[in-house]
This record gives sequence, structure tokens and C-alpha cells, in this order.
Amino acid sequence: MKSEKILVTSALPYANGPLHLGHLAGAYIPADVYVRYQRLKGSDVLFVCGSDEHGVPITIRADREKMTPQAVVDRYHAAMKKTFERLGVKFDNYSRTSLPLHHKISQDIFLRLNEKGFINEQTVRQYYCAACRRFLPDRYIEGECPHCHSLGARGDQCEACGRWLEPEQLIQPKCKICGSTPELRDTKHWYFRLSAFQEQLEKWQASRPEWKSNVREFCSGWFREGLTDRPITRDIDWGIPVPLPDAEGKVLYVWFDAPIGYISSSVEWAQNQGTPDRWRDYWCDEKTRLVHFIGKDNIVFHAIVWPAVLMAHGEFIIPAEIPANEFLNIEGQKISTSRNWAVWADDYLEVFPPDPLRYYLQANAPENKDADFTWKDFQARYNGDLADVLGNLINRCLSFVEKNFENKVPPAGELTDADREALGAIEKAVAVIGGALDEFQVRRAVGELMDLARAGNKYFNDAAPWAAMKTDRSRAATILNTTIQLEAALSLLMEPFLPFSAEKLRKMLNIPEDYAANGWSGIAGFRLSDNHPLGKREILFSKIEDAIIEEQIAKLGK
Repeated sequence: MKSEKILVTSALPYANGPLHLGHLAGAYIPADVYVRYQRLKGSDVLFVCGSDEHGVPITIRADREKMTPQAVVDRYHAAMKKTFERLGVKFDNYSRTSLPLHHKISQDIFLRLNEKGFINEQTVRQYYCAACRRFLPDRYIEGECPHCHSLGARGDQCEACGRWLEPEQLIQPKCKICGSTPELRDTKHWYFRLSAFQEQLEKWQASRPEWKSNVREFCSGWFREGLTDRPITRDIDWGIPVPLPDAEGKVLYVWFDAPIGYISSSVEWAQNQGTPDRWRDYWCDEKTRLVHFIGKDNIVFHAIVWPAVLMAHGEFIIPAEIPANEFLNIEGQKISTSRNWAVWADDYLEVFPPDPLRYYLQANAPENKDADFTWKDFQARYNGDLADVLGNLINRCLSFVEKNFENKVPPAGELTDADREALGAIEKAVAVIGGALDEFQVRRAVGELMDLARAGNKYFNDAAPWAAMKTDRSRAATILNTTIQLEAALSLLMEPFLPFSAEKLRKMLNIPEDYAANGWSGIAGFRLSDNHPLGKREILFSKIEDAIIEEQIAKLGK
């Protein structure tokens, strides 16, 4: 069977600060799990991302820290790339939108849309701060949301209700720099004719009934109100210059250039491979399945605006799946970077290994509603699931084999019904976990993985090889052989979820490097032969003490 071709992206993170757990839970850990699974299936996968380095959040950080925008993005691009690597999030290419390559591709797409008549010029009224002597981009303006009336809504979006805004919609707007009330003045901008694509977008989304309800319902609301043309340029110094002779001082609006980062990252990947045109094998092949992993705050861009841009361009595929996740809260409160009410990924990694965090964010994934990260629950999941269930199964069995069977896989004798049931659980787990991941249900999939470990523990306890060893060494050997086969299957099934621990377990079991040769479905029949030599046993997960957790709780909000 020919392998499926899949192009996977994660939303480009803003290069204006470090990564926190909210970022990871929404767009990055779920995507990495899905990609690793698809690769085990034998799918042809390209996984791209990059730093979003333009837009007002960058200039706000630069103003606050008295740095240039380039210095800001250089610092955080390098930091985020390293953080992803430490967490085992393995992109084929992690790019950045400040690259000349990205600038050129974005400008080329702008010009194509302009030539096809999908961009028009308008003179509009925009807020100008007389005190700062500058037009104010959207995020330099704050006020009261006209929809939910929350205070502190930005000129581009209200974080409280998620509505996309224009600055002039805000009630009692204020300049974020100096706090004064701005005034409206005439300025010229270019608009993308989003309204021209409503019918096409509605038909396209109607053909995707399997999409998550949060995406479908969000878009339905926009369609009911009617799509309007959207500004595609901004008055700001930092960004991609608009490639028109009468657009001096204008740059492309970041919502337009950021998704193009998926394309430019793919082009960069192809160039680095020495096959400059290979990116077209994904972006220009209708058989490719394009999957965007995002948080719910990015739904409008990825499910309405970006597909319309792709439709307008005409040469590229449009998204097939948009598995948008909800938000992750911390200890019952919304994440607030300004109050330091967040758990920063790098701070976590200074204390704990990556896999326990990956596991917790999968088992507690905000797939259908907002989820809550609490340090006590993290500790309970870590100690209860990873240490007591998974780690305990591995250690008890391998230490027994090490002591009584020369650290080799004991030969299997005649199987009992209990043995066959234990081995049958592997086949079921392979099917159920794979089915869940095909539907982007990471939470369900990792739960099935842990259920297999629980089944292994129950089998080991009920079979009691220590008791059998006293009267029937052959029976004890069969029990241990069966348990080791379960552990071998776990080491392969763990790969998408717990890649570091999976590799460690495979070394303990001395599993050959070509373990994935038979793909995901081959895991059900994978067996270690009798007398197969095992590797050195190690503790897979050590428990977390209360004192360490209390230290982490004390950091919040400080």
C-alpha cells in the first residue's frame, strides 16, 4: 500500500518571549505525537514550524527592553528552537519569518493576489497618537471590548471572548505606550477581499463534517455575520515591506505573512535537502493532507483567512484538518505572562525530565474544553501512572529476570488462557491507540497506552512468577517471557508519547534499531526471541517528592 503524504504544521510561536505550558499543550506536543505515530505507520510526513518574528508584540517587547526588534527575535528564536529540541518536538524544519527567503515568498504571494484582483487599496481612518507622533498599530491600542465589554481588549482581538477586532471598534481606546487618547486620521492601506470567498469557504467546510465542533461552530458564527474585507498592511517600521511603489512605510500585516511561514519553512527544508523543488511535492499535490495544529485563538486565521488566501492564490492545497485545542489554565487561573502566572518550559526542564510533562499534557489535553494544570495533579499523575504503573512493571519483571535467568528472555513454554489474553491485549492496544491518533484524540490514545501497562501489572501480579519459581521454573519462565513481550510492545507504543523513556526502555530490552521496520501494525506481532540478551536495567521513573512540588507552586506569580 502506498504511504500517505501528510504535511503537518504547528502554529508559529511569537518570538517575543519564552514558551510556556499553554503553548505546548495546544499546538506542539499534540502535533509531535501525531507526526511520530504517522511515521511509525510509514506515512510520508513533512513537519514544519518556525518563529513568528513580525508584528506588534515584537516591537512592544523591543520598546520595553530598549532593544531592536531584530535583537529580540534573535534571542527568542534561538531559545524556542532549543526548548523544542529538549522536549523532543522534532520538526523537519524550524524556520523564522525574518529570513530574506520568507520576505520574498510573502511579497510574491501578495503580488499574485494583487494581480488577480483580490487586494484593493482604501483610505481609512486609523488611530494616531499625537503624544507619540505615530500611527498606532492594533496592539498599541487597548480599550473596552464592544462585544463582551471586558477591559484591556487589544485593537486586534479580545482575549476574553476571542473576537477579532479592529481598533476603531474599541470603547474608550487608549495608547498603550503613553496612555493618552488617540485620534482618528486618514491613512492608506491595502485590503484582502475576504468577502469574495464566503461561499467557497462555507462549501469547503460543509465537506468536512468530521472537524472538531469548536472549529465548525466558531466559523459558523463568522459566516452568519458575513465575512468582510480585511486590512493586509500596517503602519509600522518592523515587518515585510509592501512590494508596491506607492506603499512606502507600509508593511504586511502579520496575520498575512505568518501562515506563509509554513510555505517558506517547507522551501527552506527542501533547499537544505539539496532538492530545492521538493516542497512542491507537498504543497502542490492534491493528494497531500495538510494538517494545522493550533490553539483556539488561531481558528479564525487558519480556518477562514488563511484558506481564503490559498484559494485566491490557486496553486497550493488547502487544509484538510484543523485540530484546534482549547486553552490550558494554571492552578485554576488563566495564564498571564505579565503576572508570571505561568509555568515556563525552560524552568520546568531545569528540574524535571521532558517525558513526564509530555505525558501530563497528553493525559490532560485541552481537546474539547479548557484544561487545568496543577502541580499536585502533575505529581499524582507522575508518581501514580509513570512510576507506580509503568515504571514498576518494568523494574519488577526485569530485576526478576536479571536475578534468575541470567538477564536473558526466559524461554516460553505452553501458554495458558491468561498468557494469551495478556498478549492479545497488545493487538487491541495497537488498534485502539492508532484509531484514536488518526482522529487526533491524544488524550484517549495515551490513556489506552497506560491501560496496557495496567493490564501488564495485573497479569504479572495474578500470575505470580515468584511463586511459580518455587515449584515450576518453566511456568515462571513463560510468565516472564509474556511480561517481557508486553514491555517490548510498550517500548514501541510509547514512542509517540514518551520518546525519551521509550528509547531508554528499548535499550534495557536490547531491542534492535530497526524495531519500526514493520510499521505501527507490526507492533502487535513483535516478539523478542527466547534467550534474547537484555541490556542494563535502570529506573525508568523516580518519584517526585512533595518538597520539590511546593517549590514550583511558590514560584507562581512571583
